[in-house]
Amino acid sequence: MTGREFKDAVFDQFARIAYAFASPKRLEMIDVLAQGERDVDSLARQVGMTIANTSRHLQVLKTARLIQSRREGVRIFYRLADDDVFQCWKNLQSLAENRIAEIREVTKLFFDERDKMEPINRDELWNRIRNHDVTVIDVRPPEEYRQAHIPAALSIPLAELKERLDEIPHEHEVVAYCRGPYCVLSVEAVKILRDSGYKVSRLKDGMPEWKRASLPIE
Repeated sequence: MTGREFKDAVFDQFARIAYAFASPKRLEMIDVLAQGERDVDSLARQVGMTIANTSRHLQVLKTARLIQSRREGVRIFYRLADDDVFQCWKNLQSLAENRIAEIREVTKLFFDERDKMEPINRDELWNRIRNHDVTVIDVRPPEEYRQAHIPAALSIPLAELKERLDEIPHEHEVVAYCRGPYCVLSVEAVKILRDSGYKVSRLKDGMPEWKRASLPIE
């Protein structure tokens, strides 16, 4: 093998990874799978695509060895291959935030329109949980809550929040959390709760960042 052949072969494999990341829907799938494994039907609903299109994108991710699968009866479940995949996704977010002004602008516009309060960070939230002076609600879908959640958090998916307000006490501030800094579920939850008279804020990060910080989970 010549030096040129070696470089061509290696950079071709690098490009396989880059290609797998080069799709908005595949990036969203990685973001969802960072919460835990999902079957095709569930993942398709979360990313707003048909099962056929979802399956095609999953094959691209699997070919690049970014995800793994297991079969349970007739259902196939997918998960991230390892923590390196999530770290690559976080690095891509950071690079884009630093290089592309439009991301900062649209993010600021979206969050400022809905929640002008500064989000709470994970260390502050954990201290407040230990002091028993906060009510934490997990507004992700139930299957994500079951796989891992912040200790003592109530599972109240966003779609059910308005009908389950009576389950949330008023005596403490409420903190809502979801998948991560670009997840909109907690932002919408904050608006609903604030309109209903609650003192409420949202967690700046999500469940994956909480786990990576080695904070307790259930």
